[in-house]
Amino acid sequence: MSKPQISFPQEQCAECPIRHRAVCARCESDELEKLESIKYYRSYEAGQTIVWAGDKMDFVASVVHGVASLTQTMEDGRRQMVGLLLPSDFLGRPNREAAHYDVTATTDVQLCCFRRVPFLEMLDTTPHVSQRLLEMTLDELDAAREWMLLLGRKTAREKIASFLTIIARREPSFQNTVGVGQVAFDLPLTREAMADYLGLTLETVSRQMSGLKRDGVIRLEGKRHIVIPDFEVLMDETGDDSDGGVLD
Repeated sequence: MSKPQISFPQEQCAECPIRHRAVCARCESDELEKLESIKYYRSYEAGQTIVWAGDKMDFVASVVHGVASLTQTMEDGRRQMVGLLLPSDFLGRPNREAAHYDVTATTDVQLCCFRRVPFLEMLDTTPHVSQRLLEMTLDELDAAREWMLLLGRKTAREKIASFLTIIARREPSFQNTVGVGQVAFDLPLTREAMADYLGLTLETVSRQMSGLKRDGVIRLEGKRHIVIPDFEVLMDETGDDSDGGVLD
């Protein structure tokens, strides 16, 4: 029996759920029309490979729905998850023909794709697109530096708390709910995948999640649904220096 086809809405740019966070965030109406002319959608089922490292890529894309993982494989076959692509994140490099990582759909994924060569040409003629792509690239660099700290210096509990804050902050409703304090979302990864991503064992991930639940920092509803009663309390668990190092 064949699986049902994934069905995602194919929005106009102006109505897209990632419109104000993606590479097109600063585009005017005429610039959106140019993007419309070179875009198309692709959908992938959870577990499906989007692109293999070394593959030629004739497109770049924004993640509209779902989550994808970036994985690197060493010569001896060892694999490491090195990143996640969440809604509004950008996949591919306009000036590179080949992919550098395996990209796999962690959940069902919808991509808004742009043909690579026309998109590269747009970067020269559409400053709003090139400026936004630069901003996103610098944000990605900052995130990579923060991840180096997480993997190298943080405790297991701090790693889990930091991961949960990263996912929570990317929820579309985050800005509306953070003032109230409570945030809810579905985890995009299994605990096995979280262990791989955070450099922990499965047992450690389960133990730390249970500890955060026991201490009232999070609530678990079902296998994946997380409720954070007070986001600031979770932030306190990350070990991050929120005051810039100023001593009381």
